[in-house]
Amino acid sequence: MQTNQQQGLYRPEFERDNCGFGLIAQMDDQASHWLVKTSIAALARLTHRGAVAADGKSGDGCGLLMKKPDGFLRIVAAEAGLTLGSLYACGLVFLNTDAQKAQAARTLLETELGKEGLTVAGWRTVPTDPACCGEEALKTLPLFEQIFINAPEGMDPAQFERHLVVARRRTAYGLMDSDKAFYVVTLSAHVLGYKGLVMPAALPEFYKDLEDPRLESSICVFHQRFSTNTMPQWKLAQPFRYLAHNGEINTVQGNRNWALARGYTFSSPLLPMQDLRPMVNMTGSDSSSLDNMLEVLLAGGMDVFRAMRLLVPPAWQNVDHLDPDLRAFYEYNSMHMEPWDGPAGIVLTDGRYAACTLDRNGLRPARWVITKDRHMTIASEIGVYDYTPGEVVAKGRVKPGEMLAVDTATGTLLSPADIDNLLKTRKPYRQWLAQNTKYLKSIFPKDVASSEPLKADELAVYEKLFQVSFEERDQVLRILAEGAQEAVGSMGDDTPFAVLSERARSPYDYFRQQFAQVTNPPIDPLREAIVMSLEGCMGAEGNMFVEDELLSERLVISSPVLSEGKFRAILKLNDGRYAHQRIDLNYPASEGLAQAVARFADEAVAAVQAGKVMIVLSDRSIEPGRLPAHAALAVGAVHQRLVHEGLRCKANLMVETATARDPHQFAVLIGFGASMVYPYLAFEVIEDMVRTGEITSKDTAKLAENYRKGINKGLFKIISKMGISTINSYRGAQLFEIVGLHEEVVGLCFTGTTSRIQGANFADLEADVQALAAGAWRPRVARDQGGLLKYVHGGEYHAYNPDVVQQLQAAVNSGDFKLWKVYSESVNTRPVATFRDLLQLKADGAKPVPLDQVEPLDAILKRFDSAGMSLGALSPEAHETLAEAMNRLGGRSNSGEGGEDPARYGTVKVSKIKQIASGRFGVTPAYLTSAEVLQIKVAQGAKPGEGGQLPGDKVDATIARLRFSRPGVALISPPPHHDIYSIEDLAQLIFDLKQVNPRALVSVKLVAEAGVGTIAAGVAKAYADLITIAGYDGGTGASPLTSVKYAGSPWELGLTETHQTLRRNNLRDKVRLQTDGGLKTGLDVIKAAILGAESFGF
Repeated sequence: MQTNQQQGLYRPEFERDNCGFGLIAQMDDQASHWLVKTSIAALARLTHRGAVAADGKSGDGCGLLMKKPDGFLRIVAAEAGLTLGSLYACGLVFLNTDAQKAQAARTLLETELGKEGLTVAGWRTVPTDPACCGEEALKTLPLFEQIFINAPEGMDPAQFERHLVVARRRTAYGLMDSDKAFYVVTLSAHVLGYKGLVMPAALPEFYKDLEDPRLESSICVFHQRFSTNTMPQWKLAQPFRYLAHNGEINTVQGNRNWALARGYTFSSPLLPMQDLRPMVNMTGSDSSSLDNMLEVLLAGGMDVFRAMRLLVPPAWQNVDHLDPDLRAFYEYNSMHMEPWDGPAGIVLTDGRYAACTLDRNGLRPARWVITKDRHMTIASEIGVYDYTPGEVVAKGRVKPGEMLAVDTATGTLLSPADIDNLLKTRKPYRQWLAQNTKYLKSIFPKDVASSEPLKADELAVYEKLFQVSFEERDQVLRILAEGAQEAVGSMGDDTPFAVLSERARSPYDYFRQQFAQVTNPPIDPLREAIVMSLEGCMGAEGNMFVEDELLSERLVISSPVLSEGKFRAILKLNDGRYAHQRIDLNYPASEGLAQAVARFADEAVAAVQAGKVMIVLSDRSIEPGRLPAHAALAVGAVHQRLVHEGLRCKANLMVETATARDPHQFAVLIGFGASMVYPYLAFEVIEDMVRTGEITSKDTAKLAENYRKGINKGLFKIISKMGISTINSYRGAQLFEIVGLHEEVVGLCFTGTTSRIQGANFADLEADVQALAAGAWRPRVARDQGGLLKYVHGGEYHAYNPDVVQQLQAAVNSGDFKLWKVYSESVNTRPVATFRDLLQLKADGAKPVPLDQVEPLDAILKRFDSAGMSLGALSPEAHETLAEAMNRLGGRSNSGEGGEDPARYGTVKVSKIKQIASGRFGVTPAYLTSAEVLQIKVAQGAKPGEGGQLPGDKVDATIARLRFSRPGVALISPPPHHDIYSIEDLAQLIFDLKQVNPRALVSVKLVAEAGVGTIAAGVAKAYADLITIAGYDGGTGASPLTSVKYAGSPWELGLTETHQTLRRNNLRDKVRLQTDGGLKTGLDVIKAAILGAESFGF
């Protein structure tokens, strides 16, 4: 049996899925076959929200989850010679096609059920017809059997359900390594599931049970999957055991880690928690992990409404008009569990309730209708089955953060307000919070930058040791302190990655921020500020199964970025609930970095076991002969160790560090587990810049406040570009790709983080620190000038250095090919600055191809495009000149996102590629019909996850006319396309564009990141004609510096992954691949072509 394994740059964890979903419930619990048939027909009407494999028959997965059809199951059990008791369960099981493994699985499951005191009545072979399966589905086709289990006399149904969960989980854990095919779809006394890799219309053809008129149910949840992974699997089809999920849990890695840790904190007399750990699957489907967590909460005695509000809460922190008691419920429950954050439309059933809930952003549609026959339908869209308007008695939509349910036991519709009232009145939450919850305040009346500033000579040591350059002081810290805004840069990043650099670089530079594109949208942190929050809770977490006053004893912080006053306030707390222990990150040079980091983790474990709650990791106590271990290494190692020791929920990690100074650096620490960060050196530098006159203001308290505001805004930007709303969900989510760290570093400090290019090991990192320390304690060694942001002679290498720029200008101004050769030789023989510089052509011994077999020049030129630069980023003269030049050559120019003057249509100055960006500026029918290629810009290499921005002073009368705006008004595109919240939305836009201009090819521009290949597979399934993979080093007019420097990956990785993934999915011949980002010479083009590109952007 074929499995979904790692190949090339592809990883199974990169998979994404969006979909259509819904449910139909008879409110009075009147079962019928009509309801089952109608649910299948509704599922078929959602086919456009799914995808089909290259074989044309294999779906990405669909299925039904229904209330147990008791009458049908008793009939077929009797036909199979099985005797069922008054209380019984039935489960659908996928078994291995290897008879020996299948029998071993049956035996183990029966054994575990027996241990729980349950009796197996027998097995039934489920009638199926594989003829309706495609080639891809047949490769992984399992055996399908149903198991029937009787409960002993007198066992409570809820108790029976818990025994089934425990037995099933123990069986799954027992077969995890030996039998990858074994999977229990459902095993319950209340619900039954059917699902598989078939198209929706073929589901009843495959499962013959679904055609049987004797099969009747009163609730059906249905789901159609649009997967972007390269090899959909039978077990990943939905619904799962309770829910069907449309969306993407962006924080799933962090949620899984926290669930692993909470397996040792949660305790219920109803469950043997040791048998349920880990509580969720640690790899694979995010929806499956969410379903796992819901299952544990319900099995532990929690009701479905509280459980779902814990997992997917609405926005409540910034909603001023929210009922105080309801706010208290959400605040109380947020103190011990982070949201599973990301776009989420969820339909679920436990056999009694049929419910739907949306995430706080409401980015997945869900509409509901109740008809006269008391059938309630909830689905991704209206019209999933036919009913007349006269039959409708009520209808509406589920709004952001809302939950809607039907109780089929009472026939009651539970509106969002009903559910809120039910939850807020359960316990005296507001009273508990008022009596027990503390809110962190500074010990100072006014928080200055530093109450006891370092002397100039002391500060100089810190700056040299922790790599604070003049450039960073002036271009980053000063701007944050003066303007409370992150510094903005332009032109992209043309410096080498840290692993390729010849200079000592911060370990933070090895981390690339992940971002949302296509399968989930980034959030606009300005326009959607109501859903964003940096608030957090400190103190030991409690047991969520025990809902009592003790759980409200927490310390609330408004932001993880601490001032000196707040940092000291925490250390002064003499309450045992916040006892702290400091771990010094400076270690003897003779100890070695790897050993020191392992020791820090040992010390943290011992401290928590001794009752310490606040673990303070500090690099402040520097001294000659000792080296500072980088805070990111220490935080990652301590966090991972505490998680795996089952202690992480008993402690908080506070980081007192000189290393965190810009938003990306804070994000790395928080993303790998830090609870709070006190950036003492940043505040010391601000004090020094006031002292030296580099900052004219003397109000250091205001400057420090501005700095913290700027960092907070930067954190909002970073988490929002990944589609995440709360810092609690981002903490520990590890949403980075590591580029250039050795596996020994990743394994100890950053376990589970994507890392496909190795490089620096502990010895290399330590050598950098030793070199810095050698100069730090020598007064005559000056502070570094910098050169990471802008070219500085003797500093970091820049691909667009003055020599290269002058040589290029000399070549193109003169037209002299000899001068071009000087330029290209300079680029091709430069120090290693990109990954392609490590590649050499295998020219030795190669047999030349006759020239008449080589693609002619005019055909090659058609493969060249100019990069998308808007009118506004360029002057009209430059924009038109580029277009005319590319048209004369036979290539294509790209309009960028700012529209184009209609006077250019049909002339030599027309841009043949018309870009459609999130702001839709200048997009008209005439604009679209004048194009040969319509490019949907999902993301931009220099600032993925963010929209374009044109300052108001650039918006003159011409630009305002083309963009349908007014002169002088700044024009900012939102981070997401507000009509592309999922892969199926992108498919709809591609379809619409082809209707407007049937002659044009439709292109989708993506940015290289880990997993871009799986996204590209989805784009290909959405019928795009071209896919552009842009590198991080693309240009931009304006972008936050942390986006320019730390977001996006090299196109070499993104292009290779995409090429491999499309080939693996048999989709490579369906689309044309293009790459852009820093291409400069013919050698770059050849290397890109070898890696899979067919056209090239400059």
